[in-house]
Formats: sequence, C-alpha cells, structure tokens
Amino acid sequence: MTLNNKIIMFFATGFFTGKSPFAPGTFGTLAAVPFALVFLIISPSFYGFYIVSVILGAIYVADQAEKILGKKDPGCIVIDEIAGYVVTLSMVPSHISVSTLAAGFFIFRFFDIVKFGPVKYFENNFSGGAGVVLDDIMAGVFSAIVLRILYLSGIF
Repeated sequence: MTLNNKIIMFFATGFFTGKSPFAPGTFGTLAAVPFALVFLIISPSFYGFYIVSVILGAIYVADQAEKILGKKDPGCIVIDEIAGYVVTLSMVPSHISVSTLAAGFFIFRFFDIVKFGPVKYFENNFSGGAGVVLDDIMAGVFSAIVLRILYLSGIF
C-alpha cells in the first residue's frame, strides 16, 4: 500500500477507530468529538464553510477508501460518521457542552442505525463516496433538528 493510500485509510477509518472488531460506527462517532469541538474555536462566520469542507472531504476520502479496499461501503470506513456527527452539532455550535456532545452522540447513532425515510433513500440511491457519506449527513440533519429542539426546550 502506498503512503497516499495509508493516509487515506487513516482518515477513512477515523484514525483506525473503524477497525474496531465490534461497533466500528460507534467508535467512529466517538472519533468525531474533536471535529465537533472545532465549533468552539472558529468564528460563526466560518461554520458553513467548515461543515461543507468536512462533508466534501469525507466524500472524497470515502470514495478513495472504497477503491483501495475494493468494497462498497465497508464497515471500517467511519469518516461518514465523523461528518454526520459534525452536522448533528451544527445547530448548537456555540452551546457545545458535555451534555450536548453526549445527547448528539446518542441521537445521531439512533438515526444512523435506524435509517428511516430519507436516510435510507440516500444509502440506496448513491454510490461511491457520496453513497457512503450522504445517508450519515441526512442522519445528522435529523439529529441536529432534534438536538436543537431539545436545546430550545431548555433540556440543555
């Protein structure tokens, strides 16, 4: 494996958390926490740019990783969970705390595992890196809405 392929796989596997023998998506989501914390250190005017960059980067890396592995959406690729979790926290970016990180984690894992409606649509109708990532982005959108409602209702 070339150095470039090793770098791609390092990021695609969420710094090797995706190589966990059980629940790689859960461990990949845990690897996303530092990416969510970035919201606390960047200017709100860069939130959109940051989210789009994470999503596009995830699509590229997932696409390359699928080619390297020769498999469609293998479980070890968890950069999609990282991007989805960033989207989850995007509607409460300046209010990130241990409780919002934890709630976002559980809500995102729920939507990512259940894959209802539009989440399943994106999983079934796209291929390559977009097919790997977009269902997690939709799970992140639903999770962000739920997390925002919980935040506005005073739970956090």
